[in-house]
Amino acid sequence: MSQTASIDRDNTRVGLMAFGGAVAMLGMGYAAVPLYELFCQVTGFGGTTQVATLSDADRAAKKAAGRMMSIRFDGSTARDVPWEFRPAQATDEVQVGVRDIATYVAKNNSGVPITGTATFNVEPSQAGKYFHKIQCFCFTEQTLQPGEEVHMPVLYYVDPEMMDDEFMADVEQITLSYTFHRAKEPVSSALDRTNTGS
Repeated sequence: MSQTASIDRDNTRVGLMAFGGAVAMLGMGYAAVPLYELFCQVTGFGGTTQVATLSDADRAAKKAAGRMMSIRFDGSTARDVPWEFRPAQATDEVQVGVRDIATYVAKNNSGVPITGTATFNVEPSQAGKYFHKIQCFCFTEQTLQPGEEVHMPVLYYVDPEMMDDEFMADVEQITLSYTFHRAKEPVSSALDRTNTGS
């Protein structure tokens, strides 16, 4: 085999390896976000809360040991969301393992319909895996008409397993924060404008 053919073969091999590496990195880039979200949901990393069902809450209530926990509620909006958004009650004292409900109030202060989506967080971050939401407005887009005010409930409980976690031993208060961001325009609104020619 000539030296030129050998060099060509080596170059082809290096090119294929580089291409394969680029494809693998692209795949990892796409997989990184869902894998990170899964990691956060499983571990509560970064204050990610858990999603629970009513039967999960019933099981937790049977383990409730009477420990009380202060819950603080916080609400804010992004700059492009002209809403008033706040908790109906700033703090609540709940029994660990027992279901409770919090209510947030949102009012659209603009003259146009606004659709928003809420992001949420729990502090301290190690409490995220013990804060279970059964029902929450953060799972759906919320559209408020001009001047409309709505009351949005959050049904939740604090998992009694937190009492076995040494990192939760000194935690006396958990903060649940929501921030509303402007969502993409609903498809129905765009279709309405197209149909009316506006």
